[in-house]
Amino acid sequence: MTAWMVRTGHGPAHPISGGRPTVGPEGGTGSRGRGISRVPGALAGAAALLTLAYGAGIGVAQESDRSGHGTQSAQGAHDDPGGHGAPDGSGAHDASGDHGAPGASAADPSRTDDVAATGGSSWMRAAGVFSPPGSFVPSDALTYDTRLVPAGARIEITQFTDPSGTRVGARLHGLVPGRAYGMHVHTSPCGADPAAAGPHYQHRSSATADPVNEVWLDFRTDEEGDGRAEALHDWNFREGGARSVIIHDRQGGAGERAACFTVPFGPDGRA
Repeated sequence: MTAWMVRTGHGPAHPISGGRPTVGPEGGTGSRGRGISRVPGALAGAAALLTLAYGAGIGVAQESDRSGHGTQSAQGAHDDPGGHGAPDGSGAHDASGDHGAPGASAADPSRTDDVAATGGSSWMRAAGVFSPPGSFVPSDALTYDTRLVPAGARIEITQFTDPSGTRVGARLHGLVPGRAYGMHVHTSPCGADPAAAGPHYQHRSSATADPVNEVWLDFRTDEEGDGRAEALHDWNFREGGARSVIIHDRQGGAGERAACFTVPFGPDGRA
């Protein structure tokens, strides 16, 4: 089993494998190292599906540097995740639309979801606006620590899947500027209790946490409080096995849970 990950922004490169393991409060271990691990399995058909998704204007700003697999800098990523007023007028959805899309919550007016599929490949996008649990306006994006993830901060998660593997991308806006955050895919939907999202999603059951067997999306924000990350694996999600992303207060295999966003991950981009 092989995978590679790109973590964007300032600071050292994301730990991949072969480094010295560390133990965090969630009971998992991470690895410390530098650089990017690359392996075969380049997700055949990515260009065709992304062209369909971008060209159809279903919620992603049409900037060529957003669709590549290369290292992307968090600096300059000031377009708003979730299509909340994309400055280039590229057809990004307003937050008030698409509430009937797969995975969308009819009770969450801040949420937008999109799904596209063609030729055995699929693409999913979920975007939301963070608010504390119990807010008057409900949200599928919950912040448990508004000092780290302020109410009104935005998140967008994308998933591209084909028979060769899965790519997960994240874009965030409105967080603390110049700060490192950890983020992982978790097994259950978000709830008022941060523990409701369950443990990290793992491709194969393991007592340890690592970015090859799990989806790690650690990132560092720029001076505007924007950040982005991407992870690529040569495996696909199990049906119903991955249901959220958790933002942690630090990078690596564990950390306090600062926020959560319910996401319709799936083998075909649908929960």
